[in-house]
Amino acid sequence: MNMRPEPMLTPWLTADATPVHEARVLTEGGSLAKILLDGQIYTLRITRQGKLILTK
Repeated sequence: MNMRPEPMLTPWLTADATPVHEARVLTEGGSLAKILLDGQIYTLRITRQGKLILTK
């Protein structure tokens, strides 16, 4: 039985108002997403072990 929660399509806020984004939504079900910050592109990768790596 799959015990993982369903990915959230919209971000939500924690008790301290920090937004939470589902990584699998950002990667659209894949393992890579590009994130743009101040003109720089970063790569977010989900590893086979389910960990996140963010690189420039």
